[in-house]
Amino acid sequence: MRPDTPAENVDHTAEAARLERTAGLYPEDAEALLLRAAAHLELAGDRPAATTLYDRLLSSIDGLESPALVRALKASNLWEYDHEAEARAIIDGIRTSAPRDPAPWVIVAEALESHDELEAAEQTFTEATSLLLTDGAEPPYSTHPLLFGRHRVRRMLGLAHDDWDTLADTLHSSPVSLDELHDPKRVWSLGSDNPAELEAEISRLRAELGAYREALSRPFPVAVLHWPTSELEELLSAYPGLASEYPSHGEHLTTIESSLRELASSGTPNLGIVTGTVPSYEAFAASEGASPEDGTLLPQYATTLAARGRAVVWPPQRGADCWCGSPQDYTTCHGA
Repeated sequence: MRPDTPAENVDHTAEAARLERTAGLYPEDAEALLLRAAAHLELAGDRPAATTLYDRLLSSIDGLESPALVRALKASNLWEYDHEAEARAIIDGIRTSAPRDPAPWVIVAEALESHDELEAAEQTFTEATSLLLTDGAEPPYSTHPLLFGRHRVRRMLGLAHDDWDTLADTLHSSPVSLDELHDPKRVWSLGSDNPAELEAEISRLRAELGAYREALSRPFPVAVLHWPTSELEELLSAYPGLASEYPSHGEHLTTIESSLRELASSGTPNLGIVTGTVPSYEAFAASEGASPEDGTLLPQYATTLAARGRAVVWPPQRGADCWCGSPQDYTTCHGA
């Protein structure tokens, strides 16, 4: 589904079925594809079927890249069709396990918020922020929703600004300030029957629309291709014409980090890294009717991997292993 396709023109049930079939063809991408299928089932109103997909993922014998994310999505979905007790139990478990990925925290906090559990939502956002933002460095892009969500809930509760709220204000790039965006009166006006209030809110939303268009038009990260040592050796052995692209593995790793830093400094969001393998690259080249030795295929291959959900967020979270695969954490390896 294209990101600009109106939701009312999508057969969500059919799209979910297509994604399930695709997951069967690409088992290495099954987690990302089945999560998208579950989202379509939720949009179709078939929440029990979405729960079945979440359970299928959680019972996978191969393990998951993001089990906390799957549990969080399951909890949010369960609460929407009157399984509140089970949803709360899952949310409590996620908070206790304290995942290092911001996404599960955001999902469970927003689930609490959407059911008017504002105090619990604020506590959840704060727990996550305290866990993931500790050393005063620039917060990674993936943590911004934590800060923005925390700001929103605290605004609804009427709490005074603190340092993290101020940080959220500085990270927010829209011309409309977070204080105005999260104004409780503005939020409540969305449910108003007063035409004047609704018209004023529509005008404000129109003013903000341009700031979101770019983000909405880029559903996948801007991904840079990474070859592990053994894969790069195999690639260059089979296709020596690519040696000009990769003079050495060390230079390859340095180029990845410097390219991503340049993109970040230019304001490019949603940066990621995809890891290539020779068999999948050869299959991609065959699908394009081209030779794997054609260097112009490399960025297209990276984009395709990202579109299949294979990108990992750059930079890694604090304390996480470096993206290059070394035993060191990122801050002492390529992040140094």
